[in-house]
Amino acid sequence: MTSGNGQKMLFLLFQIGRDRYALEAAQVALVLPLAQFKKVPGTPAWVQGLFNYNGQHVPVLDISLLATGQPAAARLSTRLVLVHYTPAGQATQLLGLVVEKATDTLRCDPADFSHSGLSNEDAAYLGPVLRRDDGLIQRINVQDLLDASVQTLLFPEAASA
Repeated sequence: MTSGNGQKMLFLLFQIGRDRYALEAAQVALVLPLAQFKKVPGTPAWVQGLFNYNGQHVPVLDISLLATGQPAAARLSTRLVLVHYTPAGQATQLLGLVVEKATDTLRCDPADFSHSGLSNEDAAYLGPVLRRDDGLIQRINVQDLLDASVQTLLFPEAASA
């Protein structure tokens, strides 16, 4: 399965409800079992809280809750995925994503993903779609997960940059 320049990339697959999604593996720092988080009052419901990773406080989002209003199920395959995120005006930091059924990977040419044909400004993080015999897989654009107000809330140094 190659097209474009033929360069294959690795993607981490996961689910929201019955739909499948993909994260570029290059954006993934670490995949961990589900953990406990420190709740942060005043944040959107889909912000699960803070996770301490090697002394660093990492904000954690529940991707299912963000996308559908339903929290991720606490399954054995539900994972905490730490991704590289670059807040405006700051260096790259870690952002935690709670995702379901994060057990598979896919290697394909990124050019095999095509525009979905839909424009959803409330979900700018939803990227292009890959059609396969077993269904559609949509890419998640990590950099587009947070709007400016939530970015400032979770990464406050950006406000002073």
